[in-house]
Amino acid sequence: MRGVSLAAGLLALGLGLAGCGGDTGTGSGSGATTGATKPASSVKVGLAYDIGGRGDQSFNDSAARGLDKAKSEFGVEIKELEAAAGETDAQKEDRLRQLADGGFNPIIAVGFAYEKSVEKVAGDYKDIKFAIIDSEAPKAANVGNLVFAEHEGSFLVGAAAALKSTTGKVGFIGGVNVPLIQKFEAGFTAGVKAAKPDATVDAKYLTQPPDFTGFNDPAKGETAANGMFDAGVDVVYAAAGGSGNGAFKAAKAKGKLGIGVDSDQYNLPSLADVKDIIITSMVKNVDVAVFDFIKSVKDNTFKSGVTIYDLKQGGVSYSVSGGKVDDIKAKLDEYKAKIVSGEIKVPAAK
Repeated sequence: MRGVSLAAGLLALGLGLAGCGGDTGTGSGSGATTGATKPASSVKVGLAYDIGGRGDQSFNDSAARGLDKAKSEFGVEIKELEAAAGETDAQKEDRLRQLADGGFNPIIAVGFAYEKSVEKVAGDYKDIKFAIIDSEAPKAANVGNLVFAEHEGSFLVGAAAALKSTTGKVGFIGGVNVPLIQKFEAGFTAGVKAAKPDATVDAKYLTQPPDFTGFNDPAKGETAANGMFDAGVDVVYAAAGGSGNGAFKAAKAKGKLGIGVDSDQYNLPSLADVKDIIITSMVKNVDVAVFDFIKSVKDNTFKSGVTIYDLKQGGVSYSVSGGKVDDIKAKLDEYKAKIVSGEIKVPAAK
């Protein structure tokens, strides 16, 4: 997702929204944590997920890992609110107001779809610190905009797709046709062409805005991938949140290859039955951004405005789990070094 700026989620997504009465919130102690919980902090963190929520195995789950780490290391109290398809901006706004009225500070909105809601609610609660993932749009002294260089990471997995393809045809599946996800496509296509100039990219978006169900519809992802595979594509990159799981299912059934997004999807237990076809993932470290933001509020070092997590600082990367790109890792790292140095300028738009 939810990658994923309206741009797009996430994000969620960023890139991955439940109507009033459809939220499922958990109070203090919600979410899985690892290790011993530290003494309780006075900080109360509220997090509003993008469509798909915790458990999407992609964009939202990356945000959840950052929240869980903050709870484990700092003992912060947390509350999470879920999102559902088809909700209005007013319903997203209500979700944020629930957290603000509940005394949660900071509040994190996962995904660009919260742009308008964050702008309104942050203006009414100037003493509360807000963060939004994947959007530079809400501008306020109490808002941090956490964005990523998804195009840079997508370039690397695009190169991997081209180098692993035997047909010279690769595919890109975008969850929703919005600027954020187009950013993934632009980088991916540039990477494909850099590695194999004659290779072709078949691109398809699952839904058009304002329909954001493309980030959480595995059946649509499976159908799109099957169409590509039947047309000769042998590697598919799905920047589509939970919908990408359907693309993996199709790849497994047809003996093709898949590339994950946002999380290192090869290592997710829920995808164990398809891990053998996942050659790499474009890892978007939303967890790092979420954790850093919470820490900044706890330490009184919060800064408003845009923070970009790019390839140079490890905000995005490609995964090597499973060893399926070991044979091309040197070439991918060569591309990475050239992007970091500025020798390669990766396009952020189609």
